[in-house]
Amino acid sequence: MWPTLVRFGNFEITTFGLMMFLAFITSGWVLARQFKRYGLNEELASSMVVAAAIGGIVGAKIYYAILFHDWHLLFDRAGLVWYGGLIGGFLACTWLIWRHHVDYLTAADATAPALAIGYAIGRIGCFLVGDDYGRPTTSWIGIAFPKGSPPTTAAELRRFGVAVDPSIPPDAILRVHPTQLYESASAFTMFAILMWLNRRPHPKGRVWAAFLILLGIERFLVEFVRAKDDRFLGPFTIAQLISVILIISGIVWLSVTRGFSLSRAQTRDLR
Repeated sequence: MWPTLVRFGNFEITTFGLMMFLAFITSGWVLARQFKRYGLNEELASSMVVAAAIGGIVGAKIYYAILFHDWHLLFDRAGLVWYGGLIGGFLACTWLIWRHHVDYLTAADATAPALAIGYAIGRIGCFLVGDDYGRPTTSWIGIAFPKGSPPTTAAELRRFGVAVDPSIPPDAILRVHPTQLYESASAFTMFAILMWLNRRPHPKGRVWAAFLILLGIERFLVEFVRAKDDRFLGPFTIAQLISVILIISGIVWLSVTRGFSLSRAQTRDLR
């Protein structure tokens, strides 16, 4: 762990902030290249990165405040929830695409790989500050976060609703699943798959649908080992409910595009 990169008095730059910055820079670079490949305006790609950043942060904070029923959390430093950010960024970019009269599904296909690699880099930031980790584990892959946000003490894990052996002292530091790395590795894999799909002939929207399905599956599975306190139906979390919605949406669109003929008008041949 290396939570703080630079500190000047009360001001500090965290490794999470650095990785978020790198995530947006990398995503912007990938998006510009994808827009060029699809014959879209590269300047619009830069505008979409800004819109995604603003809409994503606002959406993440609103989701966090709703989740904990406290609007004061809008002004809290913590609480950048991924799904809230995805929804906020999606709405902001949708408005921008509509305003510039760009074909929506073409832009969505071009955007999917950029979202995947941004997600992958951002989760490394979560790992470096010890946030969004998993449940306790005794396996070799377990990692302790003594300075995490919060630390992986028995008391903090119990606060998340995790069943911890009552005999373990509250201040004991436990090793947990590094779910941030699980998600980062999955997102890098998603990026590779989506780039491969983008370079092959495909009906409009198919790459975006694949992104929704892959993201939904990844998040649904990792939630089972996440240390979470928003399990609303037995072992299932709100994030898993959203994941199911994404998977169904992606499958429905894939079913629709399967009926399309791969004609020149309907297919993007980007090889």
